[in-house]
Amino acid sequence: MQANNRMNRSGAPLNHESINANATPLTMGNEMACHGCDLLVDVGGLKDGESASCPRCGHFLTKYRADSYSRVLAYTIAGLILLVMANSYSFLSFSSSGLESVITLRQTPGAVWEYGMPEVAIMVAAFIIVIPAVVLVLLLALCLPLERGIYRPWLAPIAKAIFMSQNWAMVEVFIIGVIVSLVKIAAMATVVLGISFWAYAGFSICFTLAVSTLDRYQCWERIEALGAAQA
Repeated sequence: MQANNRMNRSGAPLNHESINANATPLTMGNEMACHGCDLLVDVGGLKDGESASCPRCGHFLTKYRADSYSRVLAYTIAGLILLVMANSYSFLSFSSSGLESVITLRQTPGAVWEYGMPEVAIMVAAFIIVIPAVVLVLLLALCLPLERGIYRPWLAPIAKAIFMSQNWAMVEVFIIGVIVSLVKIAAMATVVLGISFWAYAGFSICFTLAVSTLDRYQCWERIEALGAAQA
């Protein structure tokens, strides 16, 4: 472990520590500032599958994968297919005392609207369908050029939009809420899970994997490298 004294913006000394200096260098910049404590950490020695954390505060920094963009594309395409399926079939069906009710995923915001809660209906539609779908489409537009090594001027704005909007997608929150509700409803009615439910559950897994696999640091380094090569 090597350390060099540097100065941060406030004029205080800043330690620069090297991680795994004997490993094969990455085709990316070496130094990364920790978002937790502003320590400059050398991540240039990471091998495929290795991750780096700040030696001072333990904050996760980056994880290097040689095939990260291929992985993101695979999860993204699978997620889009499952989302289409989730909106094409029945989500849940309830039956009690001879009465049966069937609801689809795309009908959920409309049902909330009919109960006199238009604001909630808009948020439900945005957080569980619209925003996740937009994020996946943006991931396709971002990772296809990055995978092929092609620079496009809109890569940086798309990356910013992805990293900003992914926190507004409530996919996993929705599916967990549905499961909790089913536990309570099962005691009062017969519940049948439709194809849409299982498709959305698979979609939530693919969405989470796609977003988490896209490493922010590597993404920006790749865009900057392609932009420099283009210039």
